[in-house]
Amino acid sequence: MPYNLLKGKRGLIFGALNDKSIAWKVAERAREEGAELVLTNTPVSIRMGNIDELAQRCGAVVIPADATSVEDLENLVTKGMEHLGGKFDFVLHSIGMSPNVRKGRTYDDLDYDYYHKTVDISAISFHKVIQTCRKFDAIEEWGSVVALTYIAAQRTLYGYNDMADAKAMLESIARSFGYIYGREKNIRINTVSQSPTPTTAGSGVMGLENLMDFAERMSPLGNATAAECADYIITLFSDLTRKVTMQNLYHDGGYSSMGMSMQAMHIYNEGLEYRDVKNDKSRRRNK
Repeated sequence: MPYNLLKGKRGLIFGALNDKSIAWKVAERAREEGAELVLTNTPVSIRMGNIDELAQRCGAVVIPADATSVEDLENLVTKGMEHLGGKFDFVLHSIGMSPNVRKGRTYDDLDYDYYHKTVDISAISFHKVIQTCRKFDAIEEWGSVVALTYIAAQRTLYGYNDMADAKAMLESIARSFGYIYGREKNIRINTVSQSPTPTTAGSGVMGLENLMDFAERMSPLGNATAAECADYIITLFSDLTRKVTMQNLYHDGGYSSMGMSMQAMHIYNEGLEYRDVKNDKSRRRNK
């Protein structure tokens, strides 16, 4: 149900590919809440995805841009403001990709050219976006910038690979620029640490289905969906959260505060019992 939380506001959304994308859900919700939008992604992603369908649904314009290219970003920001007739009130950075993950390279056998691309695409692009917006004074006072991250920035999750390093850097950029932009223009910058989510990019993570199952069993509220994440991000774009900045905000059903759930412990004990029975049978056969 819409609450008109973003009535009269203008937004720039990076990363909508298809209807599995969190950025896609955010764009739909932002439009429902009254915002006008500019959507962007790389030219290749635009050809691969369905962003034009989203743009038609939201009455938005699509401006292609590679977020690792300052030249592309400058063109995006200037044309975006021209189209909307003013500065942005909010910006969503929903960008992440690891060539090492895609190629199945493990963390102890990274290709360093791929590693550089991972960090540039998934983290440094966030710095470039914010720096470009600041250069062109493109965000309204009391505006909001949000980037999507994951708990692997703080905890080791096998299979998340070099993306964990990129997310840790992303969160640091939010804090560093949050101070500068907050002090100068009252602009807030936060990251949202979402539950494991089966987006097109997320599906490339090794063992995602098992990870989602584990997180579901561990989280008292269960995993947060992409649509629920969009709802949360809308509140961060709104005027209701004007004094929230430089934070990494967990949106994961409580997973980040858990050590061991009763359900997970039960399954763990069942596994131990099965192992003990199996070992006992093996010892008997070997006598």
